[in-house]
Amino acid sequence: MKAICLNFQVHQPFRFRRYRFFDIGNDHYYYDDYSNETIIRKAADHVYLPANKILLDLIRKSKDFFKVSFSISGTALEQFELYAPEVLDSFIELAETGQVEFLAEPFSHSLVALKKPELFRKSVEKHAAMIQKYFGQEPSVFSNTEKIYSDEIGSLVSDMGYKAMLTEGPKHVLGWKSPNYLYCSAANPRLKLLMRNFQLSDDLSFRFSNQAWSEYPLTPKKYVEWMNSNKKDEIINLFMEYEVFGEYQRESSGIFKFLKELPAAVAKYSTFKFATPSEVAESFQPISVVSVPHPISWSNEERDLSIWLGNELQQEAFDKLYKLENRMMNVSDPALCKDWDYLQVCNHFYYMNTRFFTDGNAQRTYNPFESPYEAFINYMNVLSDFELRLNSFVPENKVDKEIAALNDILAEKDEKLRQYELELKNLQVGSSKKLKAKKPAATNQKRTATKSTKKD
Repeated sequence: MKAICLNFQVHQPFRFRRYRFFDIGNDHYYYDDYSNETIIRKAADHVYLPANKILLDLIRKSKDFFKVSFSISGTALEQFELYAPEVLDSFIELAETGQVEFLAEPFSHSLVALKKPELFRKSVEKHAAMIQKYFGQEPSVFSNTEKIYSDEIGSLVSDMGYKAMLTEGPKHVLGWKSPNYLYCSAANPRLKLLMRNFQLSDDLSFRFSNQAWSEYPLTPKKYVEWMNSNKKDEIINLFMEYEVFGEYQRESSGIFKFLKELPAAVAKYSTFKFATPSEVAESFQPISVVSVPHPISWSNEERDLSIWLGNELQQEAFDKLYKLENRMMNVSDPALCKDWDYLQVCNHFYYMNTRFFTDGNAQRTYNPFESPYEAFINYMNVLSDFELRLNSFVPENKVDKEIAALNDILAEKDEKLRQYELELKNLQVGSSKKLKAKKPAATNQKRTATKSTKKD
């Protein structure tokens, strides 16, 4: 058996509004609802709904031949629920075919695996529960945020019970070896690794519509011939962002037509079959151990973490955020916990990137801020307000405890004043009703007296 493993990443962050210094302590709502809804609706119409429809048609026509997998972040699922429920329904419909696998990942599409192992576990468990809730699947394969992997992370993932993990297949890790085989983790050989074929994946993601590209136009037949170039290859792992279809590559480029025709070309011109990541992990044996002492990702030319944590701004924001983790473990307030999840989204750190996006990936450069410094200031303002709220729940030091105690006293007094005002209002209403009830009686007495006088 020779397999093609298709995996699409779907992620949408909750974007912050312009949060000013003077908002700190006064306004605890951080989100740009208009932008969030507008972007989701646009992606729904141009990407998710048309692409999902094509996949569903291909699955129904293929008789178990065509299969795909998705890594969908928890924040994306929540926004589908809020702004585009029909998108969520379309993913559920795909899940019901039995030919689509949904993978586990950190709930917020965060970088938490690099910082806090226990928090990482909780985030993954929260996401897995959401996958079970919507799609009725218990994930057995893991895909970390932006395909980030290291031996240490692999050990954590294996300890959580996952049998396989998706990651990048960079040359500085694989050396002369090909990504077109199954590997296993050096930290725990029980964890199987599916390494992305970045050449073939990026041909679709970035070069497909480039008319200056020597291979333009790319047809399904030519693409399959590239897959056939090495007869010994066992697996072609094609991992890409789902926005490739309709956003990074516009419909006018022919990308949807390419997707429609790809399964037929694979069946006609090759011996490959489509398989989900769990099927690959079960059907193939690892050919070698892969050691990754330093984290890798699928972003930028270096395939490292510099796009999120490459400068002092990013590192300061990242460190300050996770300094709050110990106290957050003692918080159960729903609003604070939700904001904590959304603060961890990796996009916030990406917006602070000062490398001017030298990875050549124009599609990943969307940034609502005019500069990385503006993004940093905005994020730190939000984080400062969040920390003030956290202090009211879990004070950090003696001063915070005194402030929290005073706040409790003020809140208690405000509540008492509210109750007194309510009681006073009720008393006033009651008195007014009594007076109104007495007036007609007095009038009747006057009328009786007047009648008596007239008789006399």
